[in-house]
Amino acid sequence: MTTPSTPSTPPTPPARGRRRAPSRMGRAAGRAAALQRPRVLLALLLLLALTCVMLLDGYLRAEVGGDQRVRTGASASDVPDDVLDGGPILSFPGGRATTVSVPDKTIVLTFDDGPDPTWTPQVLEILEKYDVPGTFFLVGSMVSRHPGIVRDMVEQGNEVGVHTFTHVDLSYQSQARVTREIEQTQLALAGAAGITTTLFRAPYSSETDAIDNYSWPVYESLGEDGYTSVFIDTDSDDWKRPGVSKIVQWATPEDGEGASVLFHDAGGERSQTIEALPKYIEKMKAKGYTFTTVSGAMADQQPTGAGSTGAGPVGEQGLQAAHHEATGATLYEGRALVAAVAVAEWTVPALSVGLLIVGVAVMGRFAMMLVLARRHHRQRNRRRFSWGPPVTGPVSVIVPAYNEKECIEATLRSLARSTHPIEIIVVDDGSTDGTAEIAESLGLPGVRVVRQANAGKPAALNNGVRHARYDIVVMMDGDTVFEPDTVRHLVQPFADPSVGAVAGNAKVGNRRTLIGAWQHIEYVMGFNLDRRMYDLLRCMPTIPGAIGAFRREAVLQVGGMSDDTLAEDTDITIALHRAGRRVVYEEHARAWTEAPGSLGQLWSQRYRWSYGTMQALWKHRRCLTDKGPSGRFGRVGMPLVVLFQVVTPVFAPLIDVFTVYSMVFVDFRAALLAWLAVLAVQLVCAAYAFRLDREKYRYLLMMPLQQLAYRQMMYLVLIHSCVTALTGGRLRWQKLKRTGEVGTPAGTG
Repeated sequence: MTTPSTPSTPPTPPARGRRRAPSRMGRAAGRAAALQRPRVLLALLLLLALTCVMLLDGYLRAEVGGDQRVRTGASASDVPDDVLDGGPILSFPGGRATTVSVPDKTIVLTFDDGPDPTWTPQVLEILEKYDVPGTFFLVGSMVSRHPGIVRDMVEQGNEVGVHTFTHVDLSYQSQARVTREIEQTQLALAGAAGITTTLFRAPYSSETDAIDNYSWPVYESLGEDGYTSVFIDTDSDDWKRPGVSKIVQWATPEDGEGASVLFHDAGGERSQTIEALPKYIEKMKAKGYTFTTVSGAMADQQPTGAGSTGAGPVGEQGLQAAHHEATGATLYEGRALVAAVAVAEWTVPALSVGLLIVGVAVMGRFAMMLVLARRHHRQRNRRRFSWGPPVTGPVSVIVPAYNEKECIEATLRSLARSTHPIEIIVVDDGSTDGTAEIAESLGLPGVRVVRQANAGKPAALNNGVRHARYDIVVMMDGDTVFEPDTVRHLVQPFADPSVGAVAGNAKVGNRRTLIGAWQHIEYVMGFNLDRRMYDLLRCMPTIPGAIGAFRREAVLQVGGMSDDTLAEDTDITIALHRAGRRVVYEEHARAWTEAPGSLGQLWSQRYRWSYGTMQALWKHRRCLTDKGPSGRFGRVGMPLVVLFQVVTPVFAPLIDVFTVYSMVFVDFRAALLAWLAVLAVQLVCAAYAFRLDREKYRYLLMMPLQQLAYRQMMYLVLIHSCVTALTGGRLRWQKLKRTGEVGTPAGTG
């Protein structure tokens, strides 16, 4: 027989049966659902907050679309000649372009691209040592990341100016982008040092004769808003790292002229700048030069050029005349920006470490699954492999049923074709749709119907165990069908006296829909490949509710099926380990179950599974310190379940978040190739799982889409479950809608 298949999704809790909700608890279930809504909202808000933090950090670290200077050899026909030939300080008093030159024997030390946590403090230390002020043109994103340095800079008496927020060439930018770059930098300055400034220097600017028709409108617009644009007379070219002597030489003006001199305190390795700066200050002081800020130079010099008004000094007196105290909304918005950046600065590196750990864990899991699954397959399919003498005695099959009128007939008819002798016990859990009557009306041999008041699936299973006549009991769901040889394969491991329970191979029957196909890939890879690994390690965490077999005495020994958790199948499996019983996996025992047919039902089911698994792990946490089989599960199985079914899936979205982050802010091609590489690894694992289960490979074509859509939903479900667990919530079961479309697979007899 050949059957269909399903993709690698983040590890989710194992497939299990469905808890039957008492009908009289409908209102309570509604209230419980209402209580869950705030937790769903909280989970979504956490995800949104993470996304915002990532976007903020990406914006701070890289400009979308590049950071290169874009204009080359443009005309300057629109720029007044007096500006092109004027001094390095450009302002627009009264709306007219006016330039100011630095007085003779005066140096305005300017520094671009900071603050930098390595180099800027060293520059400040040198300036303080020589009692020299500087004017720092700061990049807003760097200001928001290093506010303390800016505070020290201003308190020391230095002046600051705007150098845009992302160091972008403004020549070809829209007016909105220009405004945003300036305003965001002002907010960063307000948050860092409580000030704003009227000084501006455009990235990639130099002397005034470099102004062209593309950049001139930017300076005009900023001038109308009260900004003073600052250019240079002398460039140290320290960014070229030409050597200390060259930096000092190139920064020295000729013939005692005053100069606006450019250095860099950030943007690269600046050790030569740090070494050259003291030598330069000493040299210039020896030549009789004094040092001032841009505002100091403006206060000491009259405007020059045809545009000069001759009205006296421009600006206020003082070395920091360009600074203004930030107040009101600007101050508080600035503080909020700095605080948000601080959160991003802490969060993103932490997430990066988490991503590395998750990536290693995911790749390690894939490798371990493949190696152990291959060994398991070879071991169980050797010609000489045997559990012991064939198990031929009759067994009891328990079918808990609550409102299963669409499915119960197909379930019972599939059992009637069993090649192994069985009795069938249908435990009707207070159905209101005639499920019990349908079961009785079929007239199938060996079928008994036991009625009980609605009490839930664990109670129904326990009632079935009490009515069972045989030592081995098989438990299944009322929406599941068995192949004729399923029971025979399922009970053979009981030939080994140490085996207390057997997990079967649950498969998705309704796989023709997109959602069904996605779950089919998940069942084959995420569940059954896992079970091979856990079986070989002797720490099986879950016997699926759709198909599992137990020694009756073992079930009674651990107190039967418990309703302490929402995952009674995981609960009893761990309890059996703690009782010293061995739990194994029988891949040839196949059951076909009806998976949820809508996203809403799928969410409800997986939410209950994941939350129930957490409950079961917490309930049995003491096995971590037990001895024997219980301790083995506690120290091997439980960590694997926690790592692969809780921790890794919770943090697995980091892979996708960082992929998008890298595509937008770092390197699109490299990020895409990395994502495709991970997908290829998952595809290889899924293909091998399909081969072991003899499934059709065509379903793997849906795997890329599953990674983009279905997997994200599973992440959200698990995050929702974690939020519920952390907030002390209690989840009730929600009944899934059945269609009855799963029948006995063709070719199975």
